[in-house]
Amino acid sequence: MTQTSETNRRIVLASRPKGAPSPEDFRLEQAPVPTPKSGEVLLRSVYLSLDPYMRGRMSDAPSYAAPVEIDAVMVGATVSRVVASEHPDYAEGDWVLAYSGWQDYALSDGTGLTPLGKAPTNPSYTLGILGMPGFTAYMGLLDIGKPKAGETLVVAAATGPVGATVGQIGKIKGCRVVGVAGGAEKCRHAVEVQGFDACIDHYADDFAEQLAKACPQGIDIYFENVGGKVFDAVLPLLNTAARIPVCGLISYYNATSLPEGPDRTAVLMRNILTKRLTIKGFIIFDDYGHRYNEFAKDMTEWLSAGKIQYREQIVDGLENAPKAFMGLLEGKNFGKLVIRVGADS
Repeated sequence: MTQTSETNRRIVLASRPKGAPSPEDFRLEQAPVPTPKSGEVLLRSVYLSLDPYMRGRMSDAPSYAAPVEIDAVMVGATVSRVVASEHPDYAEGDWVLAYSGWQDYALSDGTGLTPLGKAPTNPSYTLGILGMPGFTAYMGLLDIGKPKAGETLVVAAATGPVGATVGQIGKIKGCRVVGVAGGAEKCRHAVEVQGFDACIDHYADDFAEQLAKACPQGIDIYFENVGGKVFDAVLPLLNTAARIPVCGLISYYNATSLPEGPDRTAVLMRNILTKRLTIKGFIIFDDYGHRYNEFAKDMTEWLSAGKIQYREQIVDGLENAPKAFMGLLEGKNFGKLVIRVGADS
């Protein structure tokens, strides 16, 4: 079913998943398209961002943000068009960055909207390289990682929207960059297109040995967005005073119990102490929202100069969002995952 002007399709949370989400945890509904009142705008979603953090919002466990309620629309950033406006700051046809979630239409009083003009170039980039993922990579690496020329930077999910950007900024700053990705095709892309010095396939039986060989001088910065066996392989290679920005732990998002094997807490704490490690988690807009303009200026310049290569994976159709999202959590995406909800015009 394609987007129409008469019906608002919306995907709601039908149940809280136990472990990995399943199709039954989502429900596609249809409702009338709402009408804006005074001070409101009606938005039509064109692009919807799919991101790992959404798995956390499906759970009601304590977190930094409120969970999605059962029967409520799934959360998500959108690039949208103004269909009708009763708001003085917005006109029909305007493009905006919004947080309309997984649906065709939404009303807004203007709170939280970011104007994108009448004809933005590559509007979907606002959900990726010029949006939350790019901003996360930029601030996490530069403010917490503090890269110096000649240092070794390792980043997991190396062809995802955050990891790919982290590594390329690291190269701009003069680091040796080693990526970790799932499969030979992704690793080739990291080296041949993104310019990484090396990339290790985490599916390899000798993954830890390959990572050690690729980091003969140890690891000075590890950008953490995965956790699990990747961090286990990284930990013994960390140098004294290494820095670890932590923006995600996707390997644990579907977990229903603690990992099997011995308790690693003592090993981790010993390394933190003896190697004087800096490990810092961050929530990008909560912690760095006031520095977005700094990021946008630098990233726009790097993109224009060809110093950053960016890859999107666009999936057509709102109805395909659940399947695409479940694949994202399994590492099946290649680049920034975006749903094309409706036509650009």
